Amino acid sequence: MIDLISSKSALRKESFARRGAAHAKGAGAAEAARDHLLASRLLTGQTIISGYAAMRSELDPAPLMHALHGAGHTLCLPVVIGAGQPLKFREWTPTSEMEDGAFGAKVPASGAWLTPDLLVVPLLAFDAAGWRLGYGGGFYDRTLEGLRGQKPTTAIGFAYAAQQVDSVPTEPTDQPLDAIVTEQGVQKIQRRGAA
Repeated sequence: MIDLISSKSALRKESFARRGAAHAKGAGAAEAARDHLLASRLLTGQTIISGYAAMRSELDPAPLMHALHGAGHTLCLPVVIGAGQPLKFREWTPTSEMEDGAFGAKVPASGAWLTPDLLVVPLLAFDAAGWRLGYGGGFYDRTLEGLRGQKPTTAIGFAYAAQQVDSVPTEPTDQPLDAIVTEQGVQKIQRRGAA
């Protein structure tokens, strides 16, 4: 377990630097990723979609969220309720009043609490098998486990292509992504035993 923790810690440090470099020269990447996702069939039949408010050097989903809102989708953003808790999701529109949430992320100041069918998630690193490396709080893993225990729930990583690594160290509580979208295209993840 100590080896896993130190492996993830080392990869986080390396991945922050890699993502920062991609972000610095990533003009147009958010729009390209948006276009790839909109052209895919991943959003078909999805009623409520969660995005996120980008912070640090995360690939910004704002262009995607504005396009989805314009197409009539119901959108929400994650809200951290507390350590060790799953995320909750508050309705978002382009005119929502925003306030500071946990860890400096912006969250809607008001709005209905929703349960998303599809989550667009930030990450530090991902691999071809659909594993993501987050910041270490376990919020998305905990949330996806709970949501997937209730109904089919899709998770799509939204990242720069440069964030891909050979292998993300995993543990039993980690939840896989169903697809990854970057400025270079869409990678759908095929799971063994999946139809």
